[in-house]
Amino acid sequence: MVPYDNGSSPTDRPGLRRRALLTGAAALAAAGAIGASSGCGRVATADTGDGGRLLEQLRARGSVRLGIAGEQPYGYIGKDGKVTGSAPAIATRIFERLGVERVEPFPTEFGSLVFGLNSLQFDVVAAGMYINPDRCRQVLFADPEYQMKDAFIVAKGNPMKLHSYKDIARTGARMATGIGYAEIDYAKAAGVERITTLPDQLAGLLAVEQGRVDVFAGTAVTVRNVLEQTRSTRAEATDEVTPYVDGKPVVDVGGFAFRRPERNLRDAFNRELHKMKRSGELLRIMRPFGFSEDQMTTLTAEEKCRA
Repeated sequence: MVPYDNGSSPTDRPGLRRRALLTGAAALAAAGAIGASSGCGRVATADTGDGGRLLEQLRARGSVRLGIAGEQPYGYIGKDGKVTGSAPAIATRIFERLGVERVEPFPTEFGSLVFGLNSLQFDVVAAGMYINPDRCRQVLFADPEYQMKDAFIVAKGNPMKLHSYKDIARTGARMATGIGYAEIDYAKAAGVERITTLPDQLAGLLAVEQGRVDVFAGTAVTVRNVLEQTRSTRAEATDEVTPYVDGKPVVDVGGFAFRRPERNLRDAFNRELHKMKRSGELLRIMRPFGFSEDQMTTLTAEEKCRA
């Protein structure tokens, strides 16, 4: 399995450039192949109605497999070939306290995370996945660890003056975002018709720099991080953007996802997560990855699932 770096973070690497990010993407793909073919056995769990026994099985195995999607700062492979990010860092701390010694990353595409979880390729989605009613019908979410607005990558100087999804629709700008990202629905709700999907935020930055698209939409922290780390001179990040759906503002929250029968594991995870929130430990873990106190949240998964 790919090693996990519990101490590294985006801000620990001032010299990181595009080459390192591209290398990380290649390593991510390779790691996925390793995870799929290695001796990490799948743990089948049927919905027996008793909340599941996966936690006991993970303790016996001594490890838990995390589905990650190569998106900074949530879960990705750094230039040193080790998996890092806010979600693996949180998972490592919580699962240690639950009696599971090791976290093992299983990289995949973001759009494959729910399928991979439910087909037993890994045990938990650790990718900062947004919680929404559609996903809640497919997986069981822990309470969110953060809340987030969007931001855009645009050409230097923002020549098209793009500050909202309505601006993108009004100007006919060519927009890109990630595969399976919530930003697709937000753009469509605002009337955007030209939407391209790209593998990740680095591909989005390059597409903007090369003039193949006018704007790349992503989470605010993701957009800021990729621009800071590449030190782009041809693109910039906008201020935070609030999406609107049916005329109402949306603030997204992200959390860990579990298979629906595994309520016992989710509940145990939640208890540790709430302890970390109350003590301030959660923010201390997430801050090096670009998160701030404003992005901490007291919302619950139940509130977002019925939204």
